[in-house]
Amino acid sequence: MSAVLGSAGRFIQLARSGVTLSLRRRSTAAALAQTPDTQENRKPKTGILMLNMGGPEKLEDVHDFLLRLFMDTDLMKLPVQNKLGPFIAKRRTPKIQEQYSKIGGGSPIKRWTAMQGEGMVKLLDEMSPETAPHKFYIGFRYFHPGRGERAVAFTQYPQYSCSTTGSTDRPKMSWSVIDRWPTHPLLVECFAEHVRNELLKFPEDKRDDVVILFSAHSLPMAVVNRGDPYPQEVGATVQRVMERLGHCNPYRLVWQSRVGPMAWLGPQTDEVIKGLCERGKKNLLLVPIAFTSDHIETLHELDIEYGQVLGEECGVENIRRAESLNGNPLFMKALADLVQSHLKSNEPCSRQLTLRCPLCTNPTCGETKAFFSNQKLS
Repeated sequence: MSAVLGSAGRFIQLARSGVTLSLRRRSTAAALAQTPDTQENRKPKTGILMLNMGGPEKLEDVHDFLLRLFMDTDLMKLPVQNKLGPFIAKRRTPKIQEQYSKIGGGSPIKRWTAMQGEGMVKLLDEMSPETAPHKFYIGFRYFHPGRGERAVAFTQYPQYSCSTTGSTDRPKMSWSVIDRWPTHPLLVECFAEHVRNELLKFPEDKRDDVVILFSAHSLPMAVVNRGDPYPQEVGATVQRVMERLGHCNPYRLVWQSRVGPMAWLGPQTDEVIKGLCERGKKNLLLVPIAFTSDHIETLHELDIEYGQVLGEECGVENIRRAESLNGNPLFMKALADLVQSHLKSNEPCSRQLTLRCPLCTNPTCGETKAFFSNQKLS
């Protein structure tokens, strides 16, 4: 997404891990479209709101996608935004269209989220009949749970970042939120399974020498220094995955998608690839540890910019990328287990959500945290 957002717009992605409940905070109308016809007539007792950033489904959607991003004052504030926002969107559209054309002509994230949601609610209806029927929704603009008794906001990014939060019109029902799940056992097993599968594709005589690079979206150091928990939670996921793998290979946690002159959390993925190659480590496995579904950061940034272009420049011997969790049935089981456990806990949110960053500067962050922590669940 780095090329999509540019230097100022990188803050858009910081919404990726938070409880971003703003009616305006959607990536594209298509990406947050209504859920599939297969559950259209379901009258849910429990609605599950699957939160993610989305992306343009078609090349002709790219300009509107960018325009909404750069005009959304909940996500960023620019000088003379009503003029600068449209200017940046128009200027960047051709380049971003070119990138999307290289990954199939649009973002696949809606398709993957819908598939995951279908699998999740099917399992939930069997696992938790007392809260059934369950219905999932993608995004929030189209979230109309009707006469449901319970609504669960479910961030689709395992590690939480409170760098941007928002508010929403809240239906009169019981709300709760699954705000983080970085070390859930089935999530860890999914990642470990995908790493194992990809390691087997390296030449046998090189396999033990492969360096595993867990790549996550970076944050500006200004955000990290406010006390954002995201780096710690990403590190916790990596630690659990490597424990599950028996520490089979050397590894590092690296950070991608830095843009602009400000200081960002590092080391950066591309710089690590260069540095390792210079030191003779030329068999590399990239693992998108903070992304569960494919989108432009995996399909273009990791696969093309790093795996193809940079890999050739650096003279790597073998560089591969572990498959995203996408349609893995075990991942759908993880989602269902998370929701079931959350409903049984009768807790509105995690204890961590109630604590604001020590140096928080976002005035709406506290409002969102207070809304969930003050929910009274029957």
